Amino acid sequence: MITGTLARYMYWRFARAILLSFAGVLTLIYLIDVVELLRRAGDAKGGSTSFLAFLSLLRVPAVAEQILPFAVLFGSMIAFLGLSRKLELVVARAAGVSVWQFLMPPVLVALVLGLVTVTLYNPLSAAFKHRADGLETKLFGNAAGAASTSLWIRQKSVDGQAVIRAESSSEQGSQLGAVSAFVFDRSGRFQERVEAASARLRAGFWQMQDVRIVAVGEEPRVSESYLLATNLTPEQVTQSFAAPDTVSFWQLARIRDQTEKAGLDATGYRLRYQTLLARPLLFVAMVLVAASFSLRFFRIGGVAKMVSGGVAAGFLLYVVTKLVADLGSAGLVSAVTAAWFPAFAGCIVSSLVLLNQEDG
Repeated sequence: MITGTLARYMYWRFARAILLSFAGVLTLIYLIDVVELLRRAGDAKGGSTSFLAFLSLLRVPAVAEQILPFAVLFGSMIAFLGLSRKLELVVARAAGVSVWQFLMPPVLVALVLGLVTVTLYNPLSAAFKHRADGLETKLFGNAAGAASTSLWIRQKSVDGQAVIRAESSSEQGSQLGAVSAFVFDRSGRFQERVEAASARLRAGFWQMQDVRIVAVGEEPRVSESYLLATNLTPEQVTQSFAAPDTVSFWQLARIRDQTEKAGLDATGYRLRYQTLLARPLLFVAMVLVAASFSLRFFRIGGVAKMVSGGVAAGFLLYVVTKLVADLGSAGLVSAVTAAWFPAFAGCIVSSLVLLNQEDG
């Protein structure tokens, strides 16, 4: 591993290039988002330009977090091409520095940036996103804060188990609409079906209104209200219905465990947690992809072809990452596999390409 002045110089070059790339993309996303919010706001009350600019400022960090791997890719390619254009890589090779030695500084920069974005940037962007969702709900109504698609909840209580289906939810799951509950006793035998116009979570029970109860061996009966025992707390339900990208990295493991304990689906939180853990390795994969397409002698020509190839390879890795993540969300592969496989595959394939280029 190289040390001294050359190492510090390369650390600085790669860190600056990556950060400038991210800043440029972040600015572009912010401008586009402000224009989109202005279009959506129309005559909405309170939708002033300054307020929408502030709202966009809260929304953009979470959006920009998705393009962090591309910022690492573009920044690394810019740094490699700059070193090659000034013949600095040629001089380093002539001095006996191998490609694996001058790859260590950018790899370490990628690892450090990955750790920083996971431990510091992600909690900030999650907090901003949560705040932005609340402001967006007040401005545009329930479109941003209420789920209109049906949802299912499996719960346990002192009376047994129950499966709850709702056509809509608001207040992050504490208020349900068009509810159907299938109630089972402690031995797991079906007891009754409860249909209600709405249900609100209280301390230790669901309070249902305008209820129709169909029990086994009995005639259907109607009631104004029905209390269904539950072990869920309002905090657990609120956290369970929060989108994974609005939850801080430091809270994901706790919310995942609470969601699983309550009998709810925690796949999204497991996948999000593993994806964040794998982010530093994904950044390293992007650096290796950039190196595979950017170490050619600059004056030989074909720079546009190299850049296009690097962008295409990075985009392919990103698509594979999203595809495997979708498989993980659907439960077809484990969260660990879905999060770590693309990063490992990108590192291995890029290393093989570099081995073929540099060592034959």
